[in-house]
Amino acid sequence: MNLQLIESSKVVEGFSLSTRNNGMYDEGGVVMHFHEQKCIDEQSLLELYGSVGWTAYTTDSKQLTKAVEQSLKVITVWQEKELIGLIRSVGDGETILYIQDLLVHPTYQKQGIGTALMKKMVEAYPDVRQKVLLAENDPVIKRFYEKNGFHLAEQQGVACFYKEY
Repeated sequence: MNLQLIESSKVVEGFSLSTRNNGMYDEGGVVMHFHEQKCIDEQSLLELYGSVGWTAYTTDSKQLTKAVEQSLKVITVWQEKELIGLIRSVGDGETILYIQDLLVHPTYQKQGIGTALMKKMVEAYPDVRQKVLLAENDPVIKRFYEKNGFHLAEQQGVACFYKEY
């Protein structure tokens, strides 16, 4: 299934399209909906985060729900009533945009959904200079983010630091 993303008559490149309107994508009878929303039912969040093995998030469902609700922006993808993808950002939306989470249910990976989510998020903040994220040190994951215009921090002469709690 290939998706094409159309917003207000603007085509996001890299997808073979078959679309209806305003965030509804129809490919061979499968309709997927892209939404901006922060209020997502707890069970849907647990199922999506669990499907990709992000158990650090699923151990405290209330904290996960609150974190999503307090995000700067959340964009979701639904197939009927199933949450199949999500991207969320934190930051001030003016000088920094931090991509906190990008998840696509394993059944729907490698179909352009993650790329569509990333493009929607980045395009929502065209004037923000710093768009950053942390990801696993995995060649497939690195290729995905590089394909989407991100660079390893060390290639830009900057260092990345983190502190565990």
